[in-house]
Amino acid sequence: MESVHLVSARKGYGKLSAITCLVLAWFHLQAVAAFWSFSWLNALVAFVLYWVAGGLGISLGYHRLHTHRGFKTFRWFEYALAICGTLSLEGGPIFWVATHRLHHQHSDQPDDPHTPRVSGFWAHLGWIMFGEAHHSDSARMARYAPDLGKDPFYRWLTHYHWVPLTALGFSLLAVGGWSLVNWAIFLRVVLGLHSTYLVNSATHMWGARRFATTDNSRNLWWVALLTFGEGWHNNHHAHPTSARHGLAWYEFDPTWLLLKVLRATGLVWDVRVARVSQIPQTETVTYLLSLKG
Repeated sequence: MESVHLVSARKGYGKLSAITCLVLAWFHLQAVAAFWSFSWLNALVAFVLYWVAGGLGISLGYHRLHTHRGFKTFRWFEYALAICGTLSLEGGPIFWVATHRLHHQHSDQPDDPHTPRVSGFWAHLGWIMFGEAHHSDSARMARYAPDLGKDPFYRWLTHYHWVPLTALGFSLLAVGGWSLVNWAIFLRVVLGLHSTYLVNSATHMWGARRFATTDNSRNLWWVALLTFGEGWHNNHHAHPTSARHGLAWYEFDPTWLLLKVLRATGLVWDVRVARVSQIPQTETVTYLLSLKG
């Protein structure tokens, strides 16, 4: 396995963000409390919202559409996916997209916001907790998402990204009480956060490398299961605009399967797909197709 060389954390570990840490601690405590109020209904609602926020909002929306423009769709559906993304507590669309584009441009280099070459903890959680990380530099972030920054809706949603999740929380409280909120908001959000963070950390540390990319990205099947296909990370770094991440039949990619259904219904079109002509140990010959709707 290729070694992961350390990058200086001088620019990383700075001032601890008290608000971020308090919110994370609060959500984790409430998530633990959920286990004292189990019901199948609570678990079902939490699972559905896990898919809405993580599958629709993050994987399909924030990542494959808003960041990489791997397909085209109607503006109303694009906005709906962005709202779903805010339910993950991973920030608004401009922040998320800008951070991820910065990650691709400087992957596993000193300017990567969450490279494990600083440390595994930094890549997983530290970059969020410390206020001196790149994610706190609003001026820098805005330069990486000018397409979203010129849209008034995305500017509003990024500034008030907490509103949809808060409104959902109060609605669930009115319907099912704190037991439902603990499952469908707190536990669900915490599991979703750590699943996304595993893409930042684990898939740059462990797993297989099909493509000889310049970073340490890797394919990790169990992260793909948790994140609706995002764990095929080496595939993604080799072909970032491809809306399909699982490039082999055995690489389960639920978001890609959903995209095929959406394309058949006419809801999405011009889907960009990396095709693999052969699968040797380290690198494949690929090309991109734009599948017209």
